[in-house]
Amino acid sequence: MAFHEVRFPDDISRGARGGPERRTQIVELTSGDEERNASWANSRRRYDVAYGIRRADDLAVVVAFFEARNGRLYGFRFKDWADYKSCLPSQAPGATDQQLGTGNGSTRTFQLVKHYSSGAQSWTRAVSKPVAGSVTIALAGTPAPSGWSVDSTTGLITFGTAPAAGVAVTAGFEFDVPVRFDTDTLDITLDLERLGSITSIPLVEIRK
Repeated sequence: MAFHEVRFPDDISRGARGGPERRTQIVELTSGDEERNASWANSRRRYDVAYGIRRADDLAVVVAFFEARNGRLYGFRFKDWADYKSCLPSQAPGATDQQLGTGNGSTRTFQLVKHYSSGAQSWTRAVSKPVAGSVTIALAGTPAPSGWSVDSTTGLITFGTAPAAGVAVTAGFEFDVPVRFDTDTLDITLDLERLGSITSIPLVEIRK
């Protein structure tokens, strides 16, 4: 996958609009009842960063970023300000925020994940783009400052020694979303003062 490990400018992404998207097929029966089927097992996020452009300089930065990514060709990192931590927005990430799995004495690699729960239902999201330096790990609730490494391009945690059987492996972190531009054209409008604007700059999450 063609991907640039560079983050879209934070000061512009802060004003973006967007969030998760699901794909559900709904069939209405002749009785008036309906059947619903999920076409996607996982959600995908969409954003529009045009709302974050406030100055002519912002516009120039976005155009340069778009050209450097060759439009839709190369993916990049994006900070979703509404959802970028392993914890609640008002809290600081901690090593026990998210359970990655349970040790069995032989498995040394664990994927960073974030769990979304409501009532008895939950959905688990794989996190592939953790922010470098933000990851902390705990084993059975005890912080483990060493003995492991993280790949910030895949979100894989690798232990030097496999966690013992029954030991809960947890993590805290910040993360980015892997996205790409969802257009190969930037439609720029210049006003009389040459400030400029773009009606829409869509981004879509990259899913492997």
